[in-house]
Amino acid sequence: MITNLIHSRKYPVPPSSTPFDICVLPGDGIGVDVIDATLPLLDKLQHGAPFAFNFAAHPAGAQHYQATGVALPDATLAAARDADAILFGAMGWPEIRYPDGTEIAPQLDLRVALELYAGVRPARAIPGIRLPLADPRARDIDLVVVRESTEGLFASRGKGTIDNDEEARDTMVITRRGSERVHDFSFRLAQRRKARGRPGRVTCVDKANVFRSMAFFRKIFDERALRFPDIEARHNYIDATALDLIRKPWEFDVLVTENMFGDIISDQTAALVGGMGMAPSADIGDRHALFQPCHGSAPDIAGQGKANPTATILSAALMLDWLAEKSGNPALADAAQRIERAVDAVFAGGKVVPYEFGGRDGTRAIADAVASNL
Repeated sequence: MITNLIHSRKYPVPPSSTPFDICVLPGDGIGVDVIDATLPLLDKLQHGAPFAFNFAAHPAGAQHYQATGVALPDATLAAARDADAILFGAMGWPEIRYPDGTEIAPQLDLRVALELYAGVRPARAIPGIRLPLADPRARDIDLVVVRESTEGLFASRGKGTIDNDEEARDTMVITRRGSERVHDFSFRLAQRRKARGRPGRVTCVDKANVFRSMAFFRKIFDERALRFPDIEARHNYIDATALDLIRKPWEFDVLVTENMFGDIISDQTAALVGGMGMAPSADIGDRHALFQPCHGSAPDIAGQGKANPTATILSAALMLDWLAEKSGNPALADAAQRIERAVDAVFAGGKVVPYEFGGRDGTRAIADAVASNL
């Protein structure tokens, strides 16, 4: 399916359109399934539009590592670096690991290699989706976790030490450069959201009462907040944030935090709006950006047509929005909104119910329903 779409378009593209090169990394397991479901939607959106896409798929992931000994080939990294954007499925396989016991995760390598420092994890309550919180205000959940993605505790990936089988150490790294750019990104994001009717509020999530690194992270947050007087700046400790995300998640707008903290609470926020199948994400830098669902490769349902492609479809919408800002082409932003409205329409009617919500609608049925609503 991926190969077929990459080599032949169903819809004609206006000759005046300058194509955007999209590096497609399907990866492992259901990554292939959800990418297969999403590419035709992007193909349909470019019909008659003042934009076009050139899709090119490249190998990477755990299964590629098992077959070749390389998880992220140099040619794939080069293609990702040269592309206008990267659309990513899922990578990893529980039984396939590096010799040190860690999982295969080329997405982490891409974040470092391309300096994708802002891990953007939106969580929005979609009409018709059953939510775990009974409070009717849960329908107002519309927040974004911004996770610093190049340092923090993840800076120790591959560098931790074990001494005499008695003590293990991993070191958290917080730099001024890394903190300044992720805080600035978060304030600018809050400004854009405020223009669309959101509160315009950024909450720094840390553990500044215990760790010097976190106090440093907060200090830099306060410094950068002065540059954005139109945006409200707040603080919250990570443990209090975990509690408040259950007590009153509708009060949050943008949350900015360290890498590991963001890894954890972004899964929590995904659960608040229906689970990982509903949770899109982006990893954004100053020059490059990668868009992927928050979920993993789910080997237990891979290739069975049961995977929910909504998170990937919404990640594609994030990609269009980012390309619109990067290129100055508002038609791409309009296309992103069309995807979001189509997803809302599909689930609001209650006729389409994914497997994880007790329904019988799989990958193809959901993608077709979204396509019919574009």
